[in-house]
Amino acid sequence: QVQLVESGGGLVQAGGSLRLSCAASGRTYGMGWFRQAPGKEREFVATMNLSGSSTYQTDSLKGRFTISRDNAKNTVYLQMNSLKPEDTAVYYCAAYRGIGLRVTLSEYNYWGQGTQVTVSS
Repeated sequence: QVQLVESGGGLVQAGGSLRLSCAASGRTYGMGWFRQAPGKEREFVATMNLSGSSTYQTDSLKGRFTISRDNAKNTVYLQMNSLKPEDTAVYYCAAYRGIGLRVTLSEYNYWGQGTQVTVSS
């Protein structure tokens, strides 16, 4: 069983930055970040494979959000820069078994509890 614990969320002004962390217990897997804004469906943000050699993220966030990982710490990160009020959401990390990259919710096997990010204008 894998447990994922997110941290690093909070309140930030527009234009600011936050770095989310997701610490995983147990085995190492491919990882991803999703977010869910109030009244909206959970959406894909970014993913990174097990080795960290490949990443993919949604086009609309390229240039502002970056996923990375430290396998020695079994932790994945999401660096978020130039934050906008529309980035306000609960951010979830998730893990999947297997190789390659995953972009849909159903492909992920384990989920964290989420961390709130609020961007004020």
